[in-house]
Amino acid sequence: MTDLKVGIVGFGIRAGLWRHAHNPGQGSVVTAVCDVSERGRSAARSVLPDALVTANLDELLGAGLDAVLVTTPDNQHAAVAVQTLRAGIPTFCEKPLDVTLEAADSILQTAFENGTRVYVGHNMRHMPVVTQMRDLIARGLIGEVKAIWCRHFVGNGGDFYFKDWHAERKHTTGMLLQKGAHDIDVIHWLAGGYTSRVSAMGRLAVYGQVTSRRDNSDRTMWDTFSADNWPPLAQTDLNPVIDIEDISMMQMELDNGVLASYQQCHFTPDYWRNYTVIGTAGRLENFGDGPGETIKVWNTRSTGGYAVPDLTVEIQDGDGGHGGADPLMIAEFLNFAVRGGETATSPVAARQAVAAGILATESLRNDGGARAVPALDPALVHYFIAGQPARAESSRLASS
Repeated sequence: MTDLKVGIVGFGIRAGLWRHAHNPGQGSVVTAVCDVSERGRSAARSVLPDALVTANLDELLGAGLDAVLVTTPDNQHAAVAVQTLRAGIPTFCEKPLDVTLEAADSILQTAFENGTRVYVGHNMRHMPVVTQMRDLIARGLIGEVKAIWCRHFVGNGGDFYFKDWHAERKHTTGMLLQKGAHDIDVIHWLAGGYTSRVSAMGRLAVYGQVTSRRDNSDRTMWDTFSADNWPPLAQTDLNPVIDIEDISMMQMELDNGVLASYQQCHFTPDYWRNYTVIGTAGRLENFGDGPGETIKVWNTRSTGGYAVPDLTVEIQDGDGGHGGADPLMIAEFLNFAVRGGETATSPVAARQAVAAGILATESLRNDGGARAVPALDPALVHYFIAGQPARAESSRLASS
């Protein structure tokens, strides 16, 4: 079998995914990279010396690609993905789809109209902590899910998100979207439904007080990271403009009646996610989200105080980034690019996570009141649920 020719647009923070797409003689090879920065192009040349490296997207589009990874900054996802989809190239779009609902919807609409396959990089759907929790729920161990609570302690938030473009709402909308899209999607997946109403509160509580500022556009995230930046007010070289929240809390009512909440803080000393899922016959909760840590399940009633769990499950490990999620995700995308069909990730789910994050941000920046999530066109939903069938069949679906 001839190797798939894979392109990458945006060789920055998530460019490391190239390692999982570049397997010469084994199925796929990265043959073209496009990045508007000389730093990105130089990085690409250093690891992919045989690839076409260009600043011109049209040149990449004309390189005879079989698939493309869009790993640009968030607010450029739709600008690029719409063009790759129109060019007929199966497209991987890093999460979130984009930073506005209009842009996110344009990606789905373009994929639908052109019959070109799109895949969204929600790698947490391949992370062991998530897949194991979902399996426990599917086995009926806690009954029917009724509530999910998620607390996200983003201990490296000051270094990761407040020293570059992430700190400006014009680039990200806010962290409930940029960072929260992962967790909102997981909540939806575990609950088996999508947010229909959302409200939120939040503020810039800490990093707005830090006076050490610098334009870090000449450096990467890892150039500016330091574990010595502690406590949070001792951070240095934060972005000149910070107009997003560093602590936020949102509440969600899902379309199947499940109630959920998500809390995110970027100045905690620890860095992990804690999910609590409550059902009609028990609850489960993860303690740590990495290999060797645990998920605990309670089914036996306790009349007071802490109860020993009825079941403790060790979180598995995997080869590659995010507990093995990244290579599994890229392998799934490349297979999907060729064959189509169902995948663990979902463009509809990705859009619904974006919508919830955007409307929660709108709520917290205004009156904190509930916002209704606008529905997608049923024809689009049908198409994506069907696994994005070939163009001839998609035309039949659209008219049915």
